[in-house]
Amino acid sequence: MRLICLLVLLPATSLAQGFAGLGTDAEGFALPDPDYAIAFPRDHGPHSDYRIEWWYVTATLTGEDGRDYGVQWTLFRSALAPGEADAQVWMGHAGITTPERHFAAERFARGGVGLAGVEAEPFRAWIDEWSMEGPSLSDVTMTARGPEAGFALDLVAEGPFVLQGALGYSVKSAEGQASHYYSQPFYRAEGVIDLPSGPVAVAGDAWLDREWSSQPLSEGQTGWDWFSLSFEGGERMMGFRLRGGGDYTSATWIEADGTPTPYGDGALRVTPLRVAEVAGRDVPVEWRVELPAEGVDVRTVPLNEDAWMGVSVPYWEGPLRFEGTHEGRGYLEMTGYE
Repeated sequence: MRLICLLVLLPATSLAQGFAGLGTDAEGFALPDPDYAIAFPRDHGPHSDYRIEWWYVTATLTGEDGRDYGVQWTLFRSALAPGEADAQVWMGHAGITTPERHFAAERFARGGVGLAGVEAEPFRAWIDEWSMEGPSLSDVTMTARGPEAGFALDLVAEGPFVLQGALGYSVKSAEGQASHYYSQPFYRAEGVIDLPSGPVAVAGDAWLDREWSSQPLSEGQTGWDWFSLSFEGGERMMGFRLRGGGDYTSATWIEADGTPTPYGDGALRVTPLRVAEVAGRDVPVEWRVELPAEGVDVRTVPLNEDAWMGVSVPYWEGPLRFEGTHEGRGYLEMTGYE
């Protein structure tokens, strides 16, 4: 019953239009400012004057059994009305991907009553019994459990936080829609995933994305294809394509020491190579990803092409491997494939 009530409270356009609802009117909410200076730990916490926000972690892992696994932990905040700090709805997503199966779970909570929230330092993000917490966002334990599977991972940052776009101001369209956006792409992850077949000790890398905005998509944009790639040489790369109204792309090349080089629209090329039927939809599951300015030309292959998050606003999210000019592992998120 609580879930039904909270769905009613969510902004109607977000549910009716899926991710296209993120292009709706932002009147009364704060808008990203290119002159805003992101600061830590302040900006690890919530920004309730903005309409939408998320704390988003993905992890590429190897089990003690030698197999690949993937984990996702996400907390979304959505404001119901401008200027009302307690008028917030929180939504959590958790995913576990194995070569054979994908497990997805979802939580909802109303803000202001202690069921969900984020505190900047010591860092704590939680919804019901799911949590990500520790002395700082550079050193956290992340837990979640769904009906069939769960996980507990310790994440320790081995590099700096990275500002995406122009010092954290990330443009999303030719019309100028934008978000404040930074990442922590250098987590070392260790812990246990608990599957129906039993627990598996895992270790690998994790990547945090932090974004807040009030209208990150333009009116004609319907979804995105987002890649995080970790290279064997220690470099990282983020890249996305926003679809609809003419594709819009952005990328950041991140040196092994954390130094970012941002690339604007047109520098990144992403080309679907194979389409599969996933949850009754045609979804591109293998891609060619090119960033010529950095000599990158790779082909991505998913660990499990059926990594569908069958939640309130469904999307594809799963780990991948890539090879070509570079080799490594990463994550792919695809929204708006209806």
